[in-house]
Amino acid sequence: MSRYPGQEGAVPGALGYYDLGITPYFALQSDPRFSYCLYVPRTAPDGGYRLVVAVHGTARTAEAYRDAFAGFAEEHGALVLAPLFPAGIEGPGDLSGYKLLRSGGIAYDRLLLNMVAEVGARYPLRAGGFLLHGFSGGGHFAHRFLLAHPQHLAGVSIGAPGIVTLPDPTVDWWAGVRNFATIFGHPPDLSAISKVAVHLCVGAQDTETWEITLEPGDGWWMEGGAWQAHANRIARATRLAQALRDLGCAVRFDLVPGAAHDGAAMIPCVRDWMAGLIAGR
Repeated sequence: MSRYPGQEGAVPGALGYYDLGITPYFALQSDPRFSYCLYVPRTAPDGGYRLVVAVHGTARTAEAYRDAFAGFAEEHGALVLAPLFPAGIEGPGDLSGYKLLRSGGIAYDRLLLNMVAEVGARYPLRAGGFLLHGFSGGGHFAHRFLLAHPQHLAGVSIGAPGIVTLPDPTVDWWAGVRNFATIFGHPPDLSAISKVAVHLCVGAQDTETWEITLEPGDGWWMEGGAWQAHANRIARATRLAQALRDLGCAVRFDLVPGAAHDGAAMIPCVRDWMAGLIAGR
């Protein structure tokens, strides 16, 4: 008996039992070091599934994020994709390379796009871009993916990123975008970014700074960048929200009462924001 809606009664066929409802992890065919799991409602709505991508944080709890959107998927005809970027890919102790999109010779943003293409070859997906959510380390990935690939997004939900990239043309990546074209092969498309709906969420008690304070000599240390003037995740998320509003993005900012640095506590407002986008609000 399945704990999840949508998997009861699934039978082998063009799509087998393990292709519907909660799925196993599938190795990415273009690079099997990386994988993803899905939640797939049994019946695709007219026009195909809406695609929701949920990116894990540093702890790599990809299944938990997938499962958190299972009920949402059934209600809104969505397919949920949760990628897994394993720790240690770039060497012992590597936890954070994926957060920068490009690190250690790996293009994590392209890996996600390959996952989306692979899923789109197996399931009918609705046109118009996907909805992306990430919290903490996933929030790092999500807002940088917005800067690099806005044309693929219908909306992006950014949860409590500790160290933010601002669209600042006077500072190099990752603090700004001065050398963006050198890294990604094209300048940031500010017009396309402005058309993406943005959600930021952070706990009202998310004030710890031990994990996000950088000093000279740290691996991520960079001189310059407006993020340095803001000590905690609330202040940095607020600064990022303003920078995206300045570009023209429609931004909703949720400061979640009673929550500290807790991804599960953000899920209700993320689902509410996504439901509003789907409903046209």
